[in-house]
Amino acid sequence: MVGAARITQGKYISILMIMVLVIGNFYTDVRIHAEPIEGSLQQYVEDMQPGWNLGNTFDAAGEETSWGNPVVTEEFIQALRDQGYRSIRIPITWNHRLGSDPEYIIQEAFADRIREVVDWSLDAGLYVMINIHHDSHWLLNMENERETVMEKYKAVWRQITLLFKDYPSKLMFESINEPRFSDDWNKDEPVYFEMLDELNTAFHQIVRSSGGFNATRPLVLPTVTASPSEARMRELYKTIERLDDPNLIATIHYYGYYPFSVNLGGVTTFDETAREDIVQAFDRAYDTFVARGIPVIIGEFGLLGFDKKIETIQHGEILKFLEFFTYYAREKRMTHMLWDNGQHFDRRSYTWNNPAFYEVMMASLNGRSSNAASDSIYLLPGEEAEDVLVKLNLNGNTLTGIKVDDRLLAAGDDYMISGDQLTLKADFLRGHVPEALGESVTLTCTFSAGADWKLHVIRYDHPTVQKAIGTRSMFIIPVNYNGDKLATMEAVYKGGGNAGPASWTSFKEYGHSFEPDYKLNLADLTSEFFNEVNDGEVMLKLHFWSGAVLDYRLSVSGSKVTGTVPADEADAQEQTEGADDSAQAGEETSVSDGETATQDKPNRQIYWAAGIALLFIAGGIFYKKFRKG
Repeated sequence: MVGAARITQGKYISILMIMVLVIGNFYTDVRIHAEPIEGSLQQYVEDMQPGWNLGNTFDAAGEETSWGNPVVTEEFIQALRDQGYRSIRIPITWNHRLGSDPEYIIQEAFADRIREVVDWSLDAGLYVMINIHHDSHWLLNMENERETVMEKYKAVWRQITLLFKDYPSKLMFESINEPRFSDDWNKDEPVYFEMLDELNTAFHQIVRSSGGFNATRPLVLPTVTASPSEARMRELYKTIERLDDPNLIATIHYYGYYPFSVNLGGVTTFDETAREDIVQAFDRAYDTFVARGIPVIIGEFGLLGFDKKIETIQHGEILKFLEFFTYYAREKRMTHMLWDNGQHFDRRSYTWNNPAFYEVMMASLNGRSSNAASDSIYLLPGEEAEDVLVKLNLNGNTLTGIKVDDRLLAAGDDYMISGDQLTLKADFLRGHVPEALGESVTLTCTFSAGADWKLHVIRYDHPTVQKAIGTRSMFIIPVNYNGDKLATMEAVYKGGGNAGPASWTSFKEYGHSFEPDYKLNLADLTSEFFNEVNDGEVMLKLHFWSGAVLDYRLSVSGSKVTGTVPADEADAQEQTEGADDSAQAGEETSVSDGETATQDKPNRQIYWAAGIALLFIAGGIFYKKFRKG
C-alpha cells in the first residue's frame, strides 16, 4: 500500500533529517548510473496524459487556503481522477515552512500534509509530480549569494528525498519551477545556464544517492524559466546528456503567443501567427529532446490572460487555442498539464466552470475537433434577413447536424453545407431570431468526431459612448453596448505616438488598461493605463466584435480627465459656425433673458442626469471591487 513505510514519529524524522544533512556535506561529485524504470520512460510520460496542476494551494505564500481555494480532500482528488485526468502536479512552496539555517528543517505538520495528499493521489491511480515552486524567488539571488542559496536548496531536497524514498515510481520529483536569476524573464546569460546546471546537478545527485526507490525515480528538469526557446532547451539538453541517466524528463511551460495570450497589440483571435507559435515551440522541443529519447512534459499550460479573468480572451478563440494546443502536443508525443488555480475545475462543486474548455481538451486527446472562423454572428435589428455565410474549420471531420435546443435543423431548408462553407438561410434567421437585443439563438453544430461547436446569433444595435469626467485613478466611459461586446481599444496621442502601457503598440491590453462592464454599461480605464499617459489629448478607438469602431477623446491635465465624443464636438462646432454666419449676414439672433434661461435649462438637466448616472456607475464599481476584495 502506498505510504506503508511512513515514519510517523516527529522527533525521529527530525533526527534523521539532521543526520542526512550532516552526511550530505561529505558527499562528492560522483556520476550515478541509475537503472531504467520498468518499461519505456517515454511510455511512462505518455501514460500521464492528460495532467492537471493543483495551483494556488500548497504553492501559496501563506497557508493552503490563503489564495482562495478550499482545503484539498480525498474526495476532490478522486473527482479529478473521475474526470479522466491521469496525472497531477502539486506545486509546493517550502520557504515559509522551513526552520532556520543551516538545517532548514521542514515543519513536521506540513510534511505530513503533503504526504497525505500525495498518498490520496497515488491511491486514486494518478501519477504525481512534486517540486519546489515559488522558492524560486530566493533562488533569484543565486549569482550574488551562491553558497547560501545552494546550501538551502540542497537542505530542502535532502529532506524531501527522505520523506518519499520508499514511494513508488509513479511519484516523480521536479527540481525547481521556472528557475530564473534576474527580473528579466527574457534575458539569456551564460552564468544563468551555469547556475541552473549546478542546481539540476545537485538535485540529481541528492536524489540518486538517497536510497530506496529514489535510485531510479523519474526526475524532471526545467529549462531557464521553463521556456521552450532554442537556447534554453539546448543548454538543458547538455545537462541531461552529461548526467547520463535514462530516467530524466525535460519540462517546459507554454502560455501561448504573448499578444494573443493577454489580448494585447490587437491580436484578439487565435490567428495563424498564434498557431505557428505553438508549432515552432513544440517542434523545437521535439527535435531537442523527444527525438533524442528524452521525454517532455509541458508542466503548465493555459493563457496568461486567465490570471485576470477568463473573459480576457474571447470564448470561441480560447476553444480554438485549446483544441490546437492539445492536438499538436499529442502529435509531438508530449504530455501536458493544465494550470488551474481554481478558475477551471471548481473544487467545491466538482464541475467545470467552462464545460466547453474541458470537452474540447478531452476530445482532442484522440482526434481533432471542428470549429469556425467565429462563434458569433451579429445581426442588426430591422434589417431584411439575408443568408449568412460561416467558414468552418472542419479539421478532417464532417458536419453531421445543427440543433437549436432540441430541434434538429433541416439541411437544404434551414442551412446548406458546401465543403467548409456553411450557409444559414435567410428564412430560418427571419423566423427564429427575435428583434430583442442580445444573444437570440444558439446553434449547436455536431460533427463526425470531436466536441460540438456553438454558434451564437446575437442581435445588436450600433453601440454609443457618452461624455465623462473623472480622474487618473478612476475614469469610466459610459457605453451603450446595445448587445455588442468590446474586443480591444487603441490609444494614441493627438500629436502622434502611442499612449499608455506597451507603447510599442496602439492597442492596449484587455483587463490591464481597460475593462468593459456589460451590466453597468461602462468601460473602465484603469489607473495602470493612466500611470503611463502624459498630459494632453489622447484619441481612443473602441473596437467591438460586431466590427463597429467608436472614437473617443481624452483630455488629461494633472489628475483630471475629461472624455468627449469627437462626433458631438464636430456637430457643436458646425452649429456654432452656422450661428456666426447668420449674425454676420445681419439676421436677428438676439433673445430675451427669459428665452436664454429657458434654452439653458435642458442643458443643466442633461448634466445633472449625467452626474447622477455617473454616481450610480461609480457606486457599482466600488461595490464590485469591495465584493472582490
